[in-house]
Amino acid sequence: MTQSAALPRTERPWQLRLFDKTLKKKQKVALLSRLLGRPQASDRLLLLTNGDNNGAMNYVLRRLGGCWTWGECEAAAIPEMQQFLGEPVVHCLPERLDFPDGAFDAVVVIDVHEHLVETAPLNRELFRVVRPGGRVIVTTPNGDLRKLAVRLKDRVGMTKDTYGHVRVGYTIDEHRRMLTDAGFRPGASGSYSQLPTEMVELGINLAYVKLLSRKRAAGEHEAHGPIAPSTADQVRKVEKTLRLYGAIYPFCRAVTALDVLFAPFSTGYAVAVVGEKPTR
Repeated sequence: MTQSAALPRTERPWQLRLFDKTLKKKQKVALLSRLLGRPQASDRLLLLTNGDNNGAMNYVLRRLGGCWTWGECEAAAIPEMQQFLGEPVVHCLPERLDFPDGAFDAVVVIDVHEHLVETAPLNRELFRVVRPGGRVIVTTPNGDLRKLAVRLKDRVGMTKDTYGHVRVGYTIDEHRRMLTDAGFRPGASGSYSQLPTEMVELGINLAYVKLLSRKRAAGEHEAHGPIAPSTADQVRKVEKTLRLYGAIYPFCRAVTALDVLFAPFSTGYAVAVVGEKPTR
């Protein structure tokens, strides 16, 4: 396990420069911070991710406090994450987490379940590695297929396969049932990314995918992350595009402020659910 520490850098790393211009990820952090609370210095915490994570989420959550361990399911992402964080990142298999029973006071699982054909093995492992009285916080996209932006994504070809997902996601009720089946008691829940944010994100992701399609047509075959650049080399290759996005980012951020008009009446396009492990 690794002790929280500030990352000493003389130049702002590309991971944080990308995070500075995110929309949904900042909303995700705000919700996770509310559900997690302020950890004590001695709290043992695990963050488990499955790609689409360059280490920026780890960095931001580490600043909340506590003693964090990092787990990542995609081995290819680990070397740059370790270099950025200055700490080890454990390669995890969802069906068998390589940690002792009751190792953590809390586990945060960011967008892993939608990548899995079977979620029960992971949920059982989460129950095993959380101590009695501890918590797990799980986030995924909302699996409600009736939502407008979900149907629009399918129309424009941004299907779950484009995002590398087995499922569109899970609803809060579906998470609660899965956590209950694993032995947890369902706790607090929340959501983020209402229709304005989701539509802006869809436009950004679609533009990026189209950009990659043109590059491949021109003979540039190097693999990129499906929705966003995920390595330093990929960032360099799309630097001009990122500068253009930086210029319009204030407008995009202003549009997402309209989420407050939808939040009282609608669950967002991404959800988070807390599971509490009974003490006995």
